[in-house]
Amino acid sequence: MPKLKTRRCVAKRFKLTGTGKLKRSHAFAGHFFTKKSPTRKRNLRHSDLVHSSDESRMKKMLGL
Repeated sequence: MPKLKTRRCVAKRFKLTGTGKLKRSHAFAGHFFTKKSPTRKRNLRHSDLVHSSDESRMKKMLGL
């Protein structure tokens, strides 16, 4: 069986943590900031973890 290719679009958006979980950034944090509240913008700055139900799918796309 041939090697699995990494999906580059996934590799650019997700990073593996030390414990093996996947780290992601928030959506809706690129533009249109005038209509968003300061609290919402502040919360969008922080990274988050991929949900456990999606994690196995993402890892497969990363070739892990």
